[in-house]
Amino acid sequence: VQLQASGGGLVQTGGSLRLSCTASGSIFSINIMGWYRQAPGKQRELVAAITSDGSTGYADSVKGRFTVSRDNAKNTVHLQMNSLKPEDTAVYYCNTRGRYYNSNYDPFDSWGRGTLVTVSS
Repeated sequence: VQLQASGGGLVQTGGSLRLSCTASGSIFSINIMGWYRQAPGKQRELVAAITSDGSTGYADSVKGRFTVSRDNAKNTVHLQMNSLKPEDTAVYYCNTRGRYYNSNYDPFDSWGRGTLVTVSS
């Protein structure tokens, strides 16, 4: 499964960005789609995730500012980021977990290449 992310860039403090990520390949089903981020010198952390039935979860640091959504028909997940802060600066990675469309419906856990978000103070 391949993931193509877009939407990163440079924004000032208080600004907004919208990230999108589309999964493609031999996909039978996608359970969870989410976003992680990794800032310089820090470990990768979960930012937000959404299940196939629309249940969502967020890191405490982004609650009330970020909104994750998905379009199941297009295998796409979005991350709307508002009120951005310099500490949101990181490479954001899309992640998706589901099952391949093959004889065994094998599970997959795929990562995108990452998109850089820079928030200037």
